[in-house]
Amino acid sequence: MGVDEKTRASGDSPREANGPTLPTINPEVEKMQTPKSNGIHPALYVVCWISLSSSVILFNKWILSTLEFRYPVILTTYHLTFATIMTQILARYTTFLDGRKTVKMTGRVYLRAIVPIGFFFSLSLICGNLTYLYLSVAFIQMLKATTPVAVLISSWALGVSQPNLKVFLNVSVIVVGVIIASIGEVKFVWIGVIYQVAGIIFEALRLTMVQRLLSSAEFKMDPLVSLYYFAPVCAVMNGVVALFWEFPKVSMEEVYHVGLFTLFLNGLCAFLLNVSVVFLIGKTSSLVLTLCGVLKDVMLVAASMVIWGTEVSGLQFFGYSIALGGMVYYKLGYEALKGYAGEAGRQWADFGNKQPILRRVAIIALALLAVFFLLGGLAPSSGIDAKDIMTEAKSKMGMSKI
Repeated sequence: MGVDEKTRASGDSPREANGPTLPTINPEVEKMQTPKSNGIHPALYVVCWISLSSSVILFNKWILSTLEFRYPVILTTYHLTFATIMTQILARYTTFLDGRKTVKMTGRVYLRAIVPIGFFFSLSLICGNLTYLYLSVAFIQMLKATTPVAVLISSWALGVSQPNLKVFLNVSVIVVGVIIASIGEVKFVWIGVIYQVAGIIFEALRLTMVQRLLSSAEFKMDPLVSLYYFAPVCAVMNGVVALFWEFPKVSMEEVYHVGLFTLFLNGLCAFLLNVSVVFLIGKTSSLVLTLCGVLKDVMLVAASMVIWGTEVSGLQFFGYSIALGGMVYYKLGYEALKGYAGEAGRQWADFGNKQPILRRVAIIALALLAVFFLLGGLAPSSGIDAKDIMTEAKSKMGMSKI
């Protein structure tokens, strides 16, 4: 057989399936591109989580404050009862809660671990919702920035981690920022602050106890499975409190004023938030989760200013910026931030080379946004306010009674 015949033969014959093949693409690149093959971009999970998390907070504030349904314990009990029913349905008819089958849950473990955690979970929810009766959403989010500090201290107190002076100094920046923001708060109500601080402490204790429980491989569970176990006991605890504290005062007229369909949407939104967390885990990096949390908090502050006309002073902006910066630094660390900053710089330079006009537009837009917030925050508290302008205009026109 000649050389030409050999060439034609090798070209015509099919390659053996078992034979070795050379890779045609970089395996690492293929691995990085694999998540995109499911048709859902990770950004969609992030957007859903931010939307639902913000919606639950604003929804609760609207029901408790704007609609004047001043029964936060009843609302919390309803949320937990709704979650209990939904998790039972999902466990029976879907595979979302199949993870519970790997959890070695016994009556003894439930009483010694789940019930105490549920107790602090109930207290944190009650105090958190009570806060909406006294403080603005903006100020509440600023106070919540101290949650990592409370979790760190509670982990030291319960022996989950060892005290570290360097870490303590790092989180002290968060405390300083929140203190500055509190000094600048226009409508500071002590009882609301006390409720929020208590809620943060209870939440920190709950998170620390959950961390200790999940340290054992046989009790690994995702947030939805955790809700499956915690929701019933929390619903019972909150129900007992509501039975003696709020049920004697509530009337059906107040329930109908809120609307049954509105309450259904509120419970559904709160439950879907837990579902979104399950899908979010593993889809993004710690950097994305941290920055998304910061973005959500900033958006809630802005939403509070727009929806309820909350006054936020320049001192609060300054203090809250310090607190958020300290929180990001504490969660990610210096080395991680340095690496991310370097990568961001390279990406920004590459973007400028490819799209110079869009880069200039982005810089101008960010500069205008910064000036807008700076001037708006530094403006005196007696400055321009839409409600004051309308009131003054009506009085001058002899329409003050309208």
